[in-house]
Amino acid sequence: MKDLIIPPLDWTQDMGTPARHGAPVTLTVDGVEVTVPAGTSVLRAAAQAGISIPKLCATDSVEPVGSCRLCMVEIEGMRGMPSSCTTPVAAGMQVHTQTPQLQKLRRGVMELYISDHPLDCLTCAANGDCELQDMAGAVGLREVRYTKGENHFEVRQGGEANPCYIPKDISNPYFSYDPAKCIVCMRCVRACEEVQGTFALTVDGRGFEARISPAADNFLSSDCVSCGACVQACPTATLVEKSVEEIGTPERKVVTTCAYCGVGCSFEAHMRGEELVRMVPWKGGAANRGHSCVKGRFAYGYATHRDRILKPMIREKVSDPWREVSWEEALGFTAARLNAARATHGADALGVITSSRCTNEETYLVQKLARAVFGTNNTDTCARVCHSPTGYGLKQTFGTSAGTQDFDSVEDTDLALVIGANPTDGHPVFASRLRKRLRAGAKLIVVDPRRIDLLESPHIGDSWHLPLRPGTNVAVLVALAHVIVTEKLYDAAFIAERCDGDEWADYAEFVSNPEYAPEAVESLTGVPADTLREAARAYAAAPNAAIYYGLGVTEHSQGSTTVIAIANLAMMTGNIGRPGVGVNPLRGQNNVQGSCDMGSFPHELPGYRHVADDAARSLFEKAWGVALSSEPGLRIPNMLDAAVAGQFKALYVQGEDILQSDPDTRHVAAGLAAMDLVIVHDLFLNETANYAHVFLPGSSFLEKDGTFTNAERRINRVRRVMRPKNGYADWEVTQLLANALGAGWAYTHPREIMAEIAATTPGFANVTYEMLDARGSVQWPCNEAAPEGSPIMHVDGFVRGKGRFIRTAYLPTDERTGPRFPLLLTTGRILSQYNVGAQTRRTENVAWHAEDRLEIHPTDAENRGIREGDWVRVASRAGETTLRATVTDRVSPGVVYTTFHHPDTQANVVTTDNSDWATNCPEYKVTAVQVAPSNGPSAWQEDYTAQATAARRIEAAE
Repeated sequence: MKDLIIPPLDWTQDMGTPARHGAPVTLTVDGVEVTVPAGTSVLRAAAQAGISIPKLCATDSVEPVGSCRLCMVEIEGMRGMPSSCTTPVAAGMQVHTQTPQLQKLRRGVMELYISDHPLDCLTCAANGDCELQDMAGAVGLREVRYTKGENHFEVRQGGEANPCYIPKDISNPYFSYDPAKCIVCMRCVRACEEVQGTFALTVDGRGFEARISPAADNFLSSDCVSCGACVQACPTATLVEKSVEEIGTPERKVVTTCAYCGVGCSFEAHMRGEELVRMVPWKGGAANRGHSCVKGRFAYGYATHRDRILKPMIREKVSDPWREVSWEEALGFTAARLNAARATHGADALGVITSSRCTNEETYLVQKLARAVFGTNNTDTCARVCHSPTGYGLKQTFGTSAGTQDFDSVEDTDLALVIGANPTDGHPVFASRLRKRLRAGAKLIVVDPRRIDLLESPHIGDSWHLPLRPGTNVAVLVALAHVIVTEKLYDAAFIAERCDGDEWADYAEFVSNPEYAPEAVESLTGVPADTLREAARAYAAAPNAAIYYGLGVTEHSQGSTTVIAIANLAMMTGNIGRPGVGVNPLRGQNNVQGSCDMGSFPHELPGYRHVADDAARSLFEKAWGVALSSEPGLRIPNMLDAAVAGQFKALYVQGEDILQSDPDTRHVAAGLAAMDLVIVHDLFLNETANYAHVFLPGSSFLEKDGTFTNAERRINRVRRVMRPKNGYADWEVTQLLANALGAGWAYTHPREIMAEIAATTPGFANVTYEMLDARGSVQWPCNEAAPEGSPIMHVDGFVRGKGRFIRTAYLPTDERTGPRFPLLLTTGRILSQYNVGAQTRRTENVAWHAEDRLEIHPTDAENRGIREGDWVRVASRAGETTLRATVTDRVSPGVVYTTFHHPDTQANVVTTDNSDWATNCPEYKVTAVQVAPSNGPSAWQEDYTAQATAARRIEAAE
């Protein structure tokens, strides 16, 4: 197979053992002089010299164990024949990899392996992609002298059942495990431990009896998280993708970027024609370093799911059935209605919602459609609904609206403070890298109402869990700062050099108030004062301390205040501007960062420049050839309010499902129902489409070119691996709509859109597709000041000049518990599902999470007569829903928790319209509720299901 691009050798080739860092050491391998870092194995040094040494148990993703003995070499002056994978290089070393004695020994080793292995190569799923097969050829094995005896691969021996045979395990929906083909190299076990950090696999027995085991009846019921690391590490067909078994060996591969979470993993799409055979994590991916999770690795089946809509559809009223039409008719219908709405009600009666799942180029065009074609700044995005407080808080304190580090930085972290995030479920590949660092001795502080899985990681060192009450983030962070300031644990030199002195003095005075002491806030937050003090001291004392946070920080009424408090904490301890430190927002979707960068907010043009900035607006007016409004537009809640008031009439929604994802579902439905025209541009008839008049079929990430920008500001290429099944990529659909309105756009490829972005957006000035193809990725800002990109921000100084400390007084949310609603509901995600579930629910991932559940503490459950699996009613001031209960002590008494992946649950029908004071980011994480036993789905859910079914009717084609 051929790569789409030609990357460096160690991006694709298995170098045998992991890379090392040290002083240069020169040795000679088969007469070839090679220089490598100290600590490098002889096996890797040989690979770097272009010399291949046979191996089976060694691979460069895990530490070597030297068990297969196939990589033996001769080293002058050294006795015996050591394994090259476990032998470090030495200066002047003379290594011989091919001698008659080595050849004889390797053939003998291979004979032993083959004697207990089925010789069904022609019908094996790994035929042509099997390292055992390759190594047999490499050592020149032409016969096996051993006669058939006791083995693990024959079902029956001598007419009786073979006691050594273990049947094939096909329980996992994505891969199979065939013990008959296992050579017990233990690569899978080591990958599960060292790469993933789950420790789900083990070796049962010793010697000939040794077999790999998931320590359960089968893989599906084990602790396996289906990340695919074991499958990728397996040198035979013991662990193999079911898709390879069903489709066959891939013939080509294309490097692209995952369309799930904000980690932004790079993958090779392995193809046969236009059929995707499998997704394999790409070693050259700087965000994932060759690792993956169950979603990116396996959950791509939604792209070909039968629910996908491939033809445009229109209808006069939302009560009518859908009617399939041509693209021409759909665009004409849409343009006529948009023009009518604009002519009657003005440009500000129109608006758009961009997607954090679409590419930068597509998002840029949608906001350009609103501003340059509609004539309004009414553009918003789901990124504001999740991470807009990040943009506000970090811009106020540091001067830029993004995280400070790359993911590689975690390898230098001595302490990680994780607040409001659950990385093992929401950002699993990053979580694996963090777990690896924790196993190496880094400390951990978790600030979260739930006891998340990260705290249960095997073999980690010191950790502290601060189980705060939902809504008290600011109080906890200010208490941590109080300890650091009053005990003088701050970095005075850093503050003096890098921060505003007057603002620091004011902040220090504020935070020193005894009202913010851990003992004073303990009754409010629920966090024991001693635990909080220990955590504060640990954070301040760590040589390198990093903060990682998620939606549990931003989706609060004080979300922006919390981000500012996090920035204050990092600045006062000097944890900014070098590897291992920083403030790191973990973005929820694949292009949350990019959708913000591209100007999706109603008050900001691309590059975070305010629409009232005359110079910025002039730049875009010149590029686009139209006059632009200087008035900020409407956010989503304002659009809905205006629609109910009869002032907002038409909405274009690309790749978002606001009816399921936004808070206060009833209000969202009322707003959509009041509009004259709702255009949904998506893969599926989602919940928002229940109120749509036009449906424009979208394209999956496999069917388009473009870029995504991940949580570390990394711009990654998205590459088309198959033709769009609907006929057009999403950027082309937006261009067709713009041109139907008379825009006259003439883009022929997304690279032309990126060139326009680079010409108008300073942080992207040097970004080109040619650069991305050559380098793999780049982190903005990438311009004349930083031509190679910026892995770490604020190295020599903050973007705004001096770091700014801001007072962060705790103000309780308006959402209070009481006799009617005594519990606090908070929400989150689960590993196997993603966002509103539109993609993952249409894959085999439902095997792990088929429904949303309510987690409730045993005490609260007992008080209400609730048992495991019971239907329960969850009611708030906004609404009610029902779902099944899971009784667990992961949540504290008084707190309940659920996910929001399934539309039949509609968790957001109970969330309120409370929001962040600065950005209107909804307060999803704090809702006062009552929980009581129920007999099943509520009347509202049944009515909603009936309405949704009626709204999805499609008129039979004539």
